[in-house]
Order: sequence, then structure tokens, then C-alpha cells
Amino acid sequence: MALLDFVYKRFSNDVGIDLGTANTLVYVKGKGIVINEPSVVAINQKTKQILAIGEEAKRMVGRTPAHIVAHRPLVDGVISDFEITEQMLRYFIEKVSQSSLGFLSRPRVVVGIPSGVTEVEKRAVQDATLNAGAREAFLIEEPMAAAIGARLPIQDPNGSFIVDIGGGTAEIAVISLGGIVVSKSIRIAGDEMNENIIQFARDEYNLLIGERTAEDIKIRIGSAYPMKEKTKAQIRGRDLISGLPKEITVTDEQIRKALSRSVKTIVNNIKMAVEETPPELISDIMERGITLAGGGALLRGLDKLIEEETQMPITITDDPLTAVVRGTGIVLEDIETLKDVLVVTDFEQIPR
Repeated sequence: MALLDFVYKRFSNDVGIDLGTANTLVYVKGKGIVINEPSVVAINQKTKQILAIGEEAKRMVGRTPAHIVAHRPLVDGVISDFEITEQMLRYFIEKVSQSSLGFLSRPRVVVGIPSGVTEVEKRAVQDATLNAGAREAFLIEEPMAAAIGARLPIQDPNGSFIVDIGGGTAEIAVISLGGIVVSKSIRIAGDEMNENIIQFARDEYNLLIGERTAEDIKIRIGSAYPMKEKTKAQIRGRDLISGLPKEITVTDEQIRKALSRSVKTIVNNIKMAVEETPPELISDIMERGITLAGGGALLRGLDKLIEEETQMPITITDDPLTAVVRGTGIVLEDIETLKDVLVVTDFEQIPR
């Protein structure tokens, strides 16, 4: 067994994975982030064969014949389809295993998971990772990984406040002495904002639009706080009354109003987390402020809105989209020192 371990270490590069609802990012020890692809798998329903994974599969969303389905195996940050998630993980792990002796490439893998998941959901992630070819699978809560990726001093006795807004979940956590003191995981984030825009187009204009169109509008003119410059954008879709193609023009104000429901829920949960934070840590957080990470942190004016609502300084971490995977990478580089930040599971890993 010791010899096998030596061989695996010799030929394997340890891997950190941010297994997100919208995107999967992969960090390879010693190389950095090598993969950033959508968490989408295209399947032929007739043969059950996987046709494409990642970027190629996302291009098929909404454009495939009836028997080809572009499937997202993670919903709200947790696995909804175990087998497809396993195959997607295997695809990403094999893609980064550059060893010429591929069959000996059995990396240790650190995977980011939402903070509110159940033991069953943790087990599902760990099993899928091991079945996909990992030698060992470790789990880390996403807000902890995001805080490490944002270089917050998580092991200090001072409080650090992190808000990680991804595709499926928004993770809010206060961290001190290497542990999470207060946490909230809500299933309202980027995907829900896209849904808000789809609903707005349907209710206001009887226009049916797809998820990709909604996301594009959110990125182009979406905001959480009134902006100095007024912007407009065209949305194309299908008229629900005539069934014919239709194009409308919308303003940033309309889209901000459409997004306000989801944004308000996230802000309210941040305020609730502040209320639950022990008074000893509040003074640290008032000084250091709240750090935003994840794709949702890029929504225009969100930092201003949270600052206004909480009366605390807000910082958006560098490259917020990659904060979680950078955190898994930092843990990989020094796993012995940082092993206490990993999730303790109630089940043993079965050697594979």
C-alpha cells in the first residue's frame, strides 16, 4: 500500500474543484487554474450517451433536437443527478491528468460544497469524486474556500465576513480561528436572478426568452443600485400571443426592478448574519468590512447597496469568480497546516 501511495504521488497532480451550479473550475497543484467551464452535460436520450461536457455542451442549450438534452447535473449547489455528475468530474479529472501513465494518475481532490448541505449530499459529492478517479476526496465549505481564496486571515481570532454569490447559492459566513461562527446558505443567487428577468419579460411584454438571453441581459445592463449612466438593451424572443419573433428594448431601471426581489433577499440575509454575529467579532468586521466573492459580486452597484444597508465597508475580492477554486488550491498546497478547515464527515473513505 505504501508503494502504491508513492507511485500515485509521483504520477498524480492534486486537484482542487469548485463544483458550481453554473461553472466548474479546476485548480491543479503547482499549475494554478487550468479549467473554467460550464457545469453542463449534453446527453442523447435515445442512447443515454454523453455527447459533450462543459463549454461545448453549453453551446447546445436551447438549440438541440428533442432527443438531445443539455443537462445541468447540479441544482442549487447540490448534486441532482449522481451518475452525470460523476461522469462530468471524471471528464475534468482526466483532462488535467497529463501523466503519460494515465492509469496511475489518481489525484487527491479538494471539492467546494455549499455550507448548508446535508450529510447525504456531502456523501454524494465525495462518492462521485472517488468514483471519478480520485485517490482521496476532501470537502471544504464554499464560504471558507472563498475566504481563503480572498486571502482573509481566517485563522486569526479576529472576525472575517465573506459573502459568496454563485449560480445556485449565496453563501454568507463569519469566520474566526479557522472555523465558521455564523453561516447562511440561501438558494437564491445568479440563476434566480436570470429567472427574475425571464418572468419580467413574460409578465410585462408577453415575451418568452431563454436562460442564456436572460443571463446576457443581466451581465450587460443588470444592476442593484441606481447607476449614473442610463443604459438600454434589446431582448429578442417569442411573442406568447402571436407566436412570432419579437424584439423589445428594456432599460437598466426595469431590469434592476426585476432583480430587486432576489437582491433584497440576499441583502436581508447578510443583515441577519450581522445580527447573529457575536459582539466581540462585530468590531473587527466593522473595521475590516464585508468581502464579496462569486459571480454575483460583479452585479453593478451591489457593493454600494450592501454598504448602505449594513453601514459597513464592502470589498470585492480580486477576480471574484475564481475565489473558491483559488481557496481549494491554497488548501492543496499546504493541506497539513490547513486540514482543520476541511469538512469533517461522518463516514470513512473506502480505499479505491
